[in-house]
Amino acid sequence: MSVPEDGLPPLREVIAAHDLRAKRSLGQNFLLDLNLTRRIARAADPLDEAAIVEVGPGPGGLTRALLMEGARKVVAIERDARCLPALAEIQAAYPDRLDVVEADALGFDYAGLNLPEPARIVSNLPYSVGTPLLLGWLKSDPWPPWFDRLVLMFQREVAERIVAKPGGKDYGRLAVFAGWRCDCRLLFGVPARAFTPQPKVDSAVVELVPKTNPAPSCNPAMLEKVTAAAFGQRRKMLRGALKRLSPEIETVLESLNIPPTARAEELPIADFCNLANALERAS
Repeated sequence: MSVPEDGLPPLREVIAAHDLRAKRSLGQNFLLDLNLTRRIARAADPLDEAAIVEVGPGPGGLTRALLMEGARKVVAIERDARCLPALAEIQAAYPDRLDVVEADALGFDYAGLNLPEPARIVSNLPYSVGTPLLLGWLKSDPWPPWFDRLVLMFQREVAERIVAKPGGKDYGRLAVFAGWRCDCRLLFGVPARAFTPQPKVDSAVVELVPKTNPAPSCNPAMLEKVTAAAFGQRRKMLRGALKRLSPEIETVLESLNIPPTARAEELPIADFCNLANALERAS
């Protein structure tokens, strides 16, 4: 097996040397193909002036790819202490370009890193926490946020929900939040066989670029309540699904020219924002 151009051992050897068996409880699936990880890294170009946050680097496949592709600075946030020695080896190979933070990515104070601009998040997210992590970043306050772009890998079905448009089965609260605050696109798929251990589903890489002034503006907390209620009972008409949010929901819907008999998947993002504003005023 050839040695990668960064001089470090192939990832399979790293995993064997440090006994890094992927833990299902942490949602770990390691991506070992450096050609694929470098493709993900290049999707976040330009990197030479960027500070990159990577969540869940594991043995460091994507970390190495980001550094090999020229990232000025990478901050890797890893919860699994078993992976720290492998990441320390990468640190030694790239002096002053990699910081490793042992922490749980959920609830972490990303803005507190005080990274220089431009800063962006590039990650092969652990399956178990990908969606809550994304929603947390999309609810960043203030907005525009501290990052200029998100380049993230999810399970394929989650990626399709992020970029979904009204009217389809994949359209839900994730698409509303993502489409409200970001311009989103699915970049490319990654087959399950590329991972160790091999998951049961394929993955895909998504890019989200924050909008400077998402319109209509609304309170993210109220938008979350509205979308959770509407899509939590998506087979119901809106007048039924949203009744617990307001006893006068039919009047509120009609005032916004939204048919009370419509269902959540039929509403464009702007209608959800306007509905969140109307319900907040009423409360």
